[in-house]
Amino acid sequence: MMFLKGKFQLQQLPAHYLQAAINGVIPQENGILQSDYGGETIPGPAFDPTSHPASAPTPSSSSAFRPVMPSRQIVERQPRMLDFRVEYRDRNVDVVLEDSCTVGEIKQILENELQIPVSKMLLKGWKTGDVEDSTVLKSLHLPKNNSLYVLTPDLPPPSSSSHAGALQESLNQNFMLIITHREVQREYNLNFSGSSTIQEVKRNVYDLTSIPVRHQLWEGWPASATDDSMCLAESGLSYPCHRLTVGRRSSPAQTREQSEEQSTDVHMVSDSDGDDFEDASEFGVDDGEVFGMASSALRKSPMMPENAENEGDALLQFTAEFSSRYGDCHPVFFIGSLEAAFQEAFYVKARDRKLLAIYLHHDESVLTNVFCSQMLCAESIVSYLSQNFITWAWDLTKDANRARFLTMCNRHFGSVVAQTIRTQKTDQFPLFLIIMGKRSSNEVLNVIQGNTTVDELMMRLMAAMEIFTAQQQEDIKDEDEREARENVKREQDEAYRLSLEADRAKREAHEREMAEQFRLEQIRKEQEEEREAIRLSLEQALPPEPKEENAEPVSKLRIRTPSGEFLERRFLASNKLQIVFDFVASKGFPWDEFKLLSTFPRRDVTQLDPNKSLLEVKLFPQETLFLEAKE
Repeated sequence: MMFLKGKFQLQQLPAHYLQAAINGVIPQENGILQSDYGGETIPGPAFDPTSHPASAPTPSSSSAFRPVMPSRQIVERQPRMLDFRVEYRDRNVDVVLEDSCTVGEIKQILENELQIPVSKMLLKGWKTGDVEDSTVLKSLHLPKNNSLYVLTPDLPPPSSSSHAGALQESLNQNFMLIITHREVQREYNLNFSGSSTIQEVKRNVYDLTSIPVRHQLWEGWPASATDDSMCLAESGLSYPCHRLTVGRRSSPAQTREQSEEQSTDVHMVSDSDGDDFEDASEFGVDDGEVFGMASSALRKSPMMPENAENEGDALLQFTAEFSSRYGDCHPVFFIGSLEAAFQEAFYVKARDRKLLAIYLHHDESVLTNVFCSQMLCAESIVSYLSQNFITWAWDLTKDANRARFLTMCNRHFGSVVAQTIRTQKTDQFPLFLIIMGKRSSNEVLNVIQGNTTVDELMMRLMAAMEIFTAQQQEDIKDEDEREARENVKREQDEAYRLSLEADRAKREAHEREMAEQFRLEQIRKEQEEEREAIRLSLEQALPPEPKEENAEPVSKLRIRTPSGEFLERRFLASNKLQIVFDFVASKGFPWDEFKLLSTFPRRDVTQLDPNKSLLEVKLFPQETLFLEAKE
């Protein structure tokens, strides 16, 4: 509830004045506010601003406060009649009841009309969420005209026998609907089962876009989708993905309804900006609750979609909706699963670890709006959280999301913490859980409820940081010691590895050397064998040595080897010089490696023509020669 600031001031007025003002805010059927103490109205004089100068507006103000006043006469309470149009598949049922009836009586009427047992019937479309059968209609503060719809998840939809098998298979499939909101150019990816109806899709879109079903203008539905009660499996949608576009349809009837509502409401006209308004919390009234209306009824879209498959997508919507409600100055919510938030906060080096703050939101709590706007979005809190915490959020307004978080809580923190959160009453929300990661488990340091102040919230955050800092210092010390041990071990392992590599290199070098020696030895042996074979062949080819007394002239040669030994042999003077070379080679001195020299005169005999005779080269009758290795 917002009050004008600087326009008029509240005074201690008689109770009937306040009742009259409330009657203007919440118009009744007959324009008279009903009393809770009987069937009478509270009479009183008409509210005359001139009789209360303290509350009169200043001349510079353009605002006016014009409540609808009750009659001066005492009138008996007349029952207020409510009209309901209930949709079920291809049928519409009109129900008219007094506001003193219960929701269960509506279901009994529908049971007779639709032939559906009450136990199989889900009555949806209430502005305040699901209600009990015993709920009195008056307590819901309903307008005169209402639209509801019936779901029967336990009853199979009608199907044709000719394609019953294919239709049954389609009913078990999931359709991905990519829906574009035309006005804001935003795209939603929604999963629906084949058994969901078109009406359910449109009502889900209403939750996301705040466009009522009757004002939705669609593009992209197949031509066969002519009835909102038709299930998606038989509507002709493209499987597995289908694109649709939705926008708002301008309706004259809607314009007339808005005009009628404004005519019975309290008018506040102002040419000033938003600074002229004060938060209703200053008057002891929460922003989220105005004259008994729940805060969820004032909000158009949920903080988080129900049954979201991906936690990251759910938190993206949560962050966007949080910003739209409370502004851009808010904690940076971690986008990802709770496990990913654990990894970011705990499973890093000790110096980089942070505390994990889990914010649990609940739209039905009267504390939520004040906690978010005045405490969670305070600059000091935002700055402190961003420096020292990883902040993760979840919305517990929907039962499915609440059950999902309790499952995660039981898995990560244990049943005690899960039971603690499960037993929290709605008015105790929102909650702020401070989690510290430990070696074996995650410890919940603190559970902060919504009924706190900025200073108290900061003190509890700082107290949690002191505990965390002490633990972090121990972890850093242990981690440094562990890293030092690991460094020593790594150095030892590296030295050992280098030693092994050096030994392996030496062994490989020795093996290569041995292999080379073996190869050279083989070559040498082969060469020696070859030489020996040549020597033997030359030795066998030599002519026999002539005797000293021979009819032919004989030349006696004495040859000195490099080792100092002498080789002596007789040759015929007519023998060719080549025979001398062969003789020397047969003794292991091939003439291509050694040269044969004479002393006086000194000459290289190997340079002479080997085909000449010893007599011709003047090696007759005797000569002393010596062998010398060629360079």
